Amino acid sequence: MPERLLFQDADGRVLTTRDLEALTGQVDWQIRGSHTVPAEAVRLHEEARAAGARGDYDRALALLDAAHALAPGWPYPVYDAAFTYLLQGDTDTAERCYAEVDRLAPRGFFTCKTALDSLRRERAGELPAGFCRAFASLESLGDPPRKQAILEGMVARFPAFAPAWKELAVLLDDAGDRLRAIGSGLKASPDAETRGMLLINKALVLHQRGELGAAVAILGELALDPASTLTTQTLAKATLAQVIDWRAAAGGSLSSGRHGTA
Repeated sequence: MPERLLFQDADGRVLTTRDLEALTGQVDWQIRGSHTVPAEAVRLHEEARAAGARGDYDRALALLDAAHALAPGWPYPVYDAAFTYLLQGDTDTAERCYAEVDRLAPRGFFTCKTALDSLRRERAGELPAGFCRAFASLESLGDPPRKQAILEGMVARFPAFAPAWKELAVLLDDAGDRLRAIGSGLKASPDAETRGMLLINKALVLHQRGELGAAVAILGELALDPASTLTTQTLAKATLAQVIDWRAAAGGSLSSGRHGTA
């Protein structure tokens, strides 16, 4: 299939079908920079995660420190240490660790930017003490109705906390309700990672409603925006590839509006 121009932004950056080839939507966090993470550091990190899953946080932190010593440029051990400190209620150390991860991976690393922004808001008094720990604990909650009820309570009390709107939106069944939740999140000064996920989810809802031009425009802007995090850029391209595949299967054409081409 010949290369096609899919999207061009206002600054003249272009996105073609070749840019979307072989995309999986997964970011490889194992390799950072120009070197491979030592195998022993990877082993220690995996052992630390297993210890953390058992609730042995002291053992997990010791192993993560050892892994970090062997691979000081690898953000993963520091990231997991930050989350462990957060679960323990040590928000000061958690914030310092997340700040170090952000320094090591300025284009984003999993939910680091969201956690760091949230902890800074808590320290500034915008959120009550313990809020970030409570929000982080929702990650392991496997009861969607209960999680939805908790998140609805959070956004009612703290409507300016964008990550809760993002998490709530994906649990809602009605497309209109999802768009309203996403809109509330986008108005709440979200961090870069949360903003990217809100917009990707908005594009998915628009796609489901048949508004393909609007969906492609959102995804194209995110994929080309230099300010997008690595996760946002990767997922935007992968989602756009899915939209294109769907249109091809349906025998339709692709149009993204003012900056798009078929």
